[in-house]
Amino acid sequence: MKNLLVLFLFSFFLIEYTLSQVVTTNPYLPTDNKQVVITFDATQGNKGLMGSTGDVYAHTGVITDKSTSASDWKYVKAGWTVNIAACKLTSLGSDKYQLTIGPSIREFYGVPATEKILKLAFVFRSADGSNKGLESSGSDIFASVYEDKLSVTFAKPSALFTFANLSENIPIEINAIEQDSIQLIADNSRLISTTASTLSYSLTATGTGTHMLIAKAFKNQQFVADTSYYITKTPVETASVPAGAIDGINYIDNQTATLVLFAPYKTSVYVVGDFNNWMPDNNYQMKKDGDRFWITLTNLTPGQEYRYQYLIDGTLLIADPYTEKTSDPLDRYIGSDIYPGLLPYPAGKTSEITSVLQTGQTPYAWQSSNFSAPAKEKLVIYEILIRDFTEKHDIKTITDTIPYLKRLGINAIELMPFSEFEGNESWGYNPSFYFAPDKAYGTKNDYKAFIDACHQNGIAVIMDLVLNHSYSQSPLARMYMDGDKPSVQNPWYNRFHNMANLDAQWGFDFNHESIYTKKLVDSIAAFWMNEYRVDGFRFDFTKGFTNTPYGTTSWASDYDASRIAILKRIASEIWKRKANAYVIMEHLAVNLEETELANHGIMLWGNMSGAYGEAASGLVTNNRSNFSDISYKQRGWNSANLVGYMESHDEERLMYKLITKGNSYGTYNIKTPDTALRRVELAATFFLTVPGPKMIWQFGELGYDVSIDFDGRLSPKPIRWNYFDQPARNRLFSLFQYLIKLKKEEPLFSTSDFALNVTEPIKTIRLSLNGQHAMIVGNFDVTAKSTAVPFPAAGKWYDHFTGDSITLTTTDYEISLAPGEYHLFTSSKLASFPSVPTDAPVIETSAIRVYPNPFTDYILIETPENIRKISIYNMAGKLLKEQYGDFQKPINLSKLSTGVYLMTVWLKSGQKEVIKLVK
Repeated sequence: MKNLLVLFLFSFFLIEYTLSQVVTTNPYLPTDNKQVVITFDATQGNKGLMGSTGDVYAHTGVITDKSTSASDWKYVKAGWTVNIAACKLTSLGSDKYQLTIGPSIREFYGVPATEKILKLAFVFRSADGSNKGLESSGSDIFASVYEDKLSVTFAKPSALFTFANLSENIPIEINAIEQDSIQLIADNSRLISTTASTLSYSLTATGTGTHMLIAKAFKNQQFVADTSYYITKTPVETASVPAGAIDGINYIDNQTATLVLFAPYKTSVYVVGDFNNWMPDNNYQMKKDGDRFWITLTNLTPGQEYRYQYLIDGTLLIADPYTEKTSDPLDRYIGSDIYPGLLPYPAGKTSEITSVLQTGQTPYAWQSSNFSAPAKEKLVIYEILIRDFTEKHDIKTITDTIPYLKRLGINAIELMPFSEFEGNESWGYNPSFYFAPDKAYGTKNDYKAFIDACHQNGIAVIMDLVLNHSYSQSPLARMYMDGDKPSVQNPWYNRFHNMANLDAQWGFDFNHESIYTKKLVDSIAAFWMNEYRVDGFRFDFTKGFTNTPYGTTSWASDYDASRIAILKRIASEIWKRKANAYVIMEHLAVNLEETELANHGIMLWGNMSGAYGEAASGLVTNNRSNFSDISYKQRGWNSANLVGYMESHDEERLMYKLITKGNSYGTYNIKTPDTALRRVELAATFFLTVPGPKMIWQFGELGYDVSIDFDGRLSPKPIRWNYFDQPARNRLFSLFQYLIKLKKEEPLFSTSDFALNVTEPIKTIRLSLNGQHAMIVGNFDVTAKSTAVPFPAAGKWYDHFTGDSITLTTTDYEISLAPGEYHLFTSSKLASFPSVPTDAPVIETSAIRVYPNPFTDYILIETPENIRKISIYNMAGKLLKEQYGDFQKPINLSKLSTGVYLMTVWLKSGQKEVIKLVK
């Protein structure tokens, strides 16, 4: 409700359509300098403590004029599970409890006199914090605090808007403090007055439409006022949804939009928003067609954004579940550099998140056309968390890094969830709106420009979708709640989790057996493929897409025929709309189940972090370093549908494992950074050469060495582009670059004729195709090892990491390997690589080696004799740099722009060589 000051200025912290009935206060208008008694009714709100027999405590603080948001608690009395006597409630019986806050509110919380207290904030809890008493929406409970001066408020009706039938009696109760008299005014007519501090009246609803009620309190020559409204209801009109209209926003023309809301069991819906000053009005009551409500809005201004919500059954405000943009109180923290011209949240006009519509939008002009997504078996996916990849944390800057990713050679990017999630800083696994990209990363056209640029550079885009669960901010959940859980009427969610394991429960659990959930899932996938041209999806925690009960220690990994049917259906529906779409599932269940999904054409995440981490760390005993399951053949699958990875967003970083837990022997110590980087090279060589799609976690190609738990698991992590200042990390990048190119361009590395022998410290991979062979050999121990390696054929073999060759007279090759040493042998020189890396990717001449090349900022030069000077020219022949002196250190070329250059190396013998450099 709105409090009016003397001059009818509106003064309020936040309008709420429904005021809390979970707590009452005595006095009704508590002031900061007096005691207040709080009565908590556990049968109201989310009912989380209803029937409780143990002690109940208040987790409590205040909202003040220093709070940064409506939920920014100050002066909290005690930690969440800290039980203090001052916060223990007294049971009154019948699920009612009482708490005395005194000797005054200000003294109880210790709020300085210079700070204005606006609200008391509560979450009631059991002694161990396992059960909570909240509002029915799952939000905190608030009670207003008033200044010790003339004030007035409506106690009844307790909502800003009350809906009544014609001639229905509406109970009115007004409370005031410091008053000489109180008046009740309805539609500008004074109905009753009193000199008491409370006024009660029974009002008869008249007429139709919206009626204003004003409560005035007078003292001397001043008055204050509070307002409320009642709407005399009209019958809901029944009419068919216009032909072709779907759930959500339907743009008819530049001035017209039809809104459709699927809301079974609901009786009436009003649209409130910028177009009607957020006032429920019978002109904006939606028509009803079975389980759907709809309305056509006309005379909208083309190009203007309108914020709006649905007011359901007179009490519940939600945003459109199908909105493509939201307006959120937290939007004020999004900078104009991230989202220029962002429409501000309508603070003071409504509460909760709003949806946004805009007719007359200019369609995005796609530049890419006929993009052909890479074959699954050649996929090299790069997983990115937008927040932690660039300093600006936005999708535009990710677009700017595409040249880097293209140079690395990856051909697909998997973005962690970017549909609208709760808050502005998140991994994204707390989704709230499934058709709107999150504004914290940029505009919708920024996302489209990113996908467009990826396609122009031959890179597919995979979207991480979270359809196992959502949280309390989702309108799909908020429409049907019973206490703190979805009600049995909810079309999309289960009331209870099917998994008793608390660690496997997140938010509210989608019911994937519901026809309504199936339709929702299909529409979400179709939307992003059509509107944003994404090339496929990675589905999070698909083991949860089932209603089969699982126990308290189970992760639902057992075979589940009903789940298999659900997941196959999802994939098949996606392929109906886009035949070559990638469908990837984070399943991690028993192999019997994964085999059936893989043989259906679904790709599955293959978490090999543990085995590769142990192997790279030199922990090679007890079969702990056996990573043979990186092979889809080892799993018995028909096709290369295993997306293997050594790292993901969920796994500890490989380099961090090595520098903290790496093994050692004598002077060989894996914890040493340079040695650890060499061990990442070793692991990568045995990872990327295995046939089938692979995934790299961001900065894995540079040996990212910050723990996943740094500053908290989900917190932002340091961004390490300065790794390029280190030649050893450049070398690792070049190795990844080389191996990725092999995977994409050499058919041998997509063969189905391959075998892994990786149980012993010296590990091997054999690849064969049409008489061509490759052997990858490496020592994962921390001591030198010798063994006989069985090669598939005798003859000449090329060693692509030394530039040498060997000739075998038999198929057994006796080899001695230093710790961490590795080789890639092929039976024929690879046609696309006339010059191959030695130690790191190198350009070879008769006397000189330069690496890395292509480079970022630095190069190293190796020669058999001393260098006198180098000269670097652009392709037009202009001299850009000349250097004399020490060439044993990296040469800084950071000031050169991206491009191709010629470098002349002058040797002291008088010889010179000209080498092409690529930056």
